Amino acid sequence: MPTDASMNCMAISNLLKLSVELADVSDSPRLDVEIILSYVLGKDRAHLYTWPNQILSSLEQTRFNELLRCRVNGEPVAYIIKRREFWSLPLKVSPVTIIPRPETELLIEKALSLPLDQQISVLDLGTGTGAIALALASEKPFWEIIAVDLEFGAVALAEENRQQFGFDNVKICQSNWFSNLKEIQFDLIVSNPPYLCLKDKHLQEGDVRFEPLSALVANDSGLADIHTVVFDSYLHLKPGGWLLLEHGHSQGKEVRQKMIQAGFSGTETFIDLSGLDRVSVCFKAEL
Repeated sequence: MPTDASMNCMAISNLLKLSVELADVSDSPRLDVEIILSYVLGKDRAHLYTWPNQILSSLEQTRFNELLRCRVNGEPVAYIIKRREFWSLPLKVSPVTIIPRPETELLIEKALSLPLDQQISVLDLGTGTGAIALALASEKPFWEIIAVDLEFGAVALAEENRQQFGFDNVKICQSNWFSNLKEIQFDLIVSNPPYLCLKDKHLQEGDVRFEPLSALVANDSGLADIHTVVFDSYLHLKPGGWLLLEHGHSQGKEVRQKMIQAGFSGTETFIDLSGLDRVSVCFKAEL
């Protein structure tokens, strides 16, 4: 990779070849370079192949070199360009919370498939970037959604994203799970809580190394926060209300057991596109 001190501005076609620098840190080195280069140029990826002989300005070249170096060091592309698409929404992201992942879209799909009215109250616990709440709001403009997070930085980020899309049916609040929600009850509660064990090997791999542990790790082999969400959700759901949880691929059985112990009915676990347990659902029976 060229140094800033001895830099010659390069053509797009030659910069794309620098994907070899990412071979050891990325499963998609070419795509990563395309995304970073598009971000620097303020163009879409199609531009890179329409104008392969375009020479970057010195400022663009310097910026590209800086960001490519960040990626070589393992920093996630989403943090580098400060954006990640989720449910077709281009969300702002930052290291204050985890990066939204494609597998979480399964939770959105299942929530939208539930037999719910057009006007309901929804709670998103541990909202992070606001991804889940905002995805639901984009599909259900008459749902009244409250999204909470413990971290003030995450609350501010989620509010930025809410304002970006102008979703007035979403309210972002600070709360340690249900602590600031008093006796409010909901028709639907959704959550992607921390569910990794501190000894989980995945914490030392890939993008996860750069994400906040507080949003990833829970005590009791990753089940402590799930336990809190399940049992407290029973108290905050209306009769007939639903709970949907994302969890680890090996936790489906234990999550369903907790749901049953808490008093829920209709427990079921759904698999993601990799064939792994990912989302469990249950409902609070009518009185």
